Amino acid sequence: QVQLAESGGGLVQAGGSLRLSCAASGRPFSAFAMGWFREVLGEGREFVAAISPSGSNTRYADSVKGRFTISRDNAKNTVYLQMTILKPEDTAVYYCAQRNGGALGTIPSLYEHWGQGTQVTVSS
Repeated sequence: QVQLAESGGGLVQAGGSLRLSCAASGRPFSAFAMGWFREVLGEGREFVAAISPSGSNTRYADSVKGRFTISRDNAKNTVYLQMTILKPEDTAVYYCAQRNGGALGTIPSLYEHWGQGTQVTVSS
């Protein structure tokens, strides 16, 4: 059974940084693409970033490009999201997700497994 556990969320001032981590278990981590999404209460789940199984390919939402970096450590079964120059509009619950395959995807329905989420709050 695949399990994903996010950590690293919290409260930060605008302009600050946070690094989110997502530890995966249950099947060979290095075989699957990973993604980060975020959700504001009452709104849909929004794509943030995705990374290929090897880590060689990444994709970002325009709203975070140049500020966020997704990476992974396959030896530790962990994917990261380094967030810098945070803005109040980045406030959301952040989820990591794993899909059955190696292709990058920006649509939530492409991902089969999800973590419980971690809250990120950016104060102005």
